[in-house]
Amino acid sequence: MADRRPQDGTAGDGIRTFAFPVELSLGGVGMQVGPMGAGRTWHAGDAPLDRVHRIDFHVVMLFDDGPVRHMIDFAEYEATAGELLWIRPGQVHRFSTTSEYHGTVLTMQPGFLPRATVEATGLYRYDLPPLLRPDAPQLAALRAALGHLRREYEDSASLPPALHTAVLRHSLTAFLLRLAHLATSSAEAGRRTESTFTLFRDAVERDFATQHSVSAYADALGYSRRTLVRAVRAATGETPKGFIDKRVVLEAKRLLAHTELPIGRVGAAVGFPDPANFSKFFHLHTGVTPVGFRAELR
Repeated sequence: MADRRPQDGTAGDGIRTFAFPVELSLGGVGMQVGPMGAGRTWHAGDAPLDRVHRIDFHVVMLFDDGPVRHMIDFAEYEATAGELLWIRPGQVHRFSTTSEYHGTVLTMQPGFLPRATVEATGLYRYDLPPLLRPDAPQLAALRAALGHLRREYEDSASLPPALHTAVLRHSLTAFLLRLAHLATSSAEAGRRTESTFTLFRDAVERDFATQHSVSAYADALGYSRRTLVRAVRAATGETPKGFIDKRVVLEAKRLLAHTELPIGRVGAAVGFPDPANFSKFFHLHTGVTPVGFRAELR
């Protein structure tokens, strides 16, 4: 896409605001769609991308490779091939200087779509996640819809301007409806995952001293082992077993550091009746024996 030359504007908090560059869109319509890549910048000369800035339009980036790190509203997101970032008007963001942006980008000016479409597509649902990870069928449908939109956008000669704009609005709506469905589904899945993890976390906190089995926690909570693995990995990046073991090690360290309990009693307190098994477990996870850990603190 052509270089973006945002209009001057600074918010009351001192963050530069970028307006949608209507003059750079084909035919002056209120949207653009095209490739991201080297030499295609998004900034004025005095406002480089690696500084925090605000936009007053929608940006949707579909990545062809990655990972790409991008800050939106002061939270860092990492996207890779087949994933999307959706930045809404008024949000602040910052591009990464260490990531290369390749894929397709769509920008849209507020007011380009009618109110009914805006409501149907949830364009101003700021509670929805910016990072979207479609599955294979969803990604194929999004790519097809975005590809069709891009072809219609670039074909500005075969239709009268008013009709061309109408076709763009319809094509854009089709794409955004799919995107909004993905965003809503992702948010609902995230809430379910968070609820599952919260229940698991609370159960571990209550029972870690006597229960180390992932299957036992899954059975007690009424989830399959696979569901529990997905929820814990999504919330922490760890496996359920890793989460349990970390909590056991933490408690063992506390007891070793702050009590005079014999090593065997410490092991028993965190679910290891056999001192040898406790020492082996502790050494595996910390690199030192319980005796050595305690000695380092004395």
